[in-house]
Amino acid sequence: MLEIKNYSKSYDGGKKAADHVTLTVESGDIYGFIGHNGAGKSTTIRAVVGVLDFDEGEILIDGHSVKDEPMECKKITAYIPDNPDLYENLTGIQYLNFVADVFDISAKDREEKIKKYADLFEITSALGDQIASYSHGMKQKVAIISALIHDPKLLVLDEPFVGLDPKATFTLKEIMHEMCDRGTAVFFSTHVLDVAEKLCNKVAIIKQGKIIAAGTMEELTEGHSLEEAFLEADNG
Repeated sequence: MLEIKNYSKSYDGGKKAADHVTLTVESGDIYGFIGHNGAGKSTTIRAVVGVLDFDEGEILIDGHSVKDEPMECKKITAYIPDNPDLYENLTGIQYLNFVADVFDISAKDREEKIKKYADLFEITSALGDQIASYSHGMKQKVAIISALIHDPKLLVLDEPFVGLDPKATFTLKEIMHEMCDRGTAVFFSTHVLDVAEKLCNKVAIIKQGKIIAAGTMEELTEGHSLEEAFLEADNG
């Protein structure tokens, strides 16, 4: 579903934020992307979703090139950034309807999806309020709902659990499992290793822009905790 092939990205001064990154996320995977702050996680994710251009390599989503076929990729991808930037002059329901309009979702389907997820995240009563009045956690919930409206084939999340309360965190994990059971691929960054260990079937560790370990959770941990595997790879 997601293929990253020899992807590299340099910033001014020649510093490589991503250095020949290669990994594959298949349908049904919950793939964790872990590393220290500044390791290259967000840079890679922003390139995957078409927000950031890149210097070398290729990124394919369901066989479509992010560079050459951006609209085809965006139709089947949903992206939840670590700090959602929503239209704060709109109400929650106006924003969700706006996103549904962008993806040409029918009135019936959007109503069902919005009701389902707003109830799950317990924000139904606040959807008539202006987004400017929302807390960070509420904005995160609206961003999550907006990402799920069009049933994406690829769900990309950057530190998705930051700012969510424990119940919302549990709800999002359940939704991720449910989506993967239907064949969606989930690719998300995190530095919370115990969350990744319990949630993911595959993991890649990135350090200073390079993938230093990748594989199934069983392959990486081999009877140890993910934290131990991460520290061993990080110190290797």
